Amino acid sequence: QVQLVESGGGLVQAGGSLRLSCTASGRTFSTYTMAWFRQAPGKERDFVAGLNIVYTVVSPTYADSVKGRFTISRDNAKNTIYLQMNSLKHEETAVYYCAWSNNYKSGRLETEYVYWGQGTQVTVSS
Repeated sequence: QVQLVESGGGLVQAGGSLRLSCTASGRTFSTYTMAWFRQAPGKERDFVAGLNIVYTVVSPTYADSVKGRFTISRDNAKNTIYLQMNSLKHEETAVYYCAWSNNYKSGRLETEYVYWGQGTQVTVSS
């Protein structure tokens, strides 16, 4: 069992920045994937960014729409991943979810992920 707790959401103006955090607790693993998804009102939940982790090797992946603006990172000592979001756009208003998979090759499909956080609201005003 893995528990995920997100934080860091809030209200920001378009062009601004936010940093989301997701802390994992429970069983520990050496190989796994953690990712961020987001769901806007009335839309499907979409992949934003992920970290494929094999011991100390960490490989990030990004949705094309956020490349160059968002950065996903990890603090292994804190069992926490972060999503630094810069140059936010109004259309990126959504609930952002942290997800976890025991497969270090997991990618962009939400069905690949076993555990989910409760979500944190990000609102970008225009």
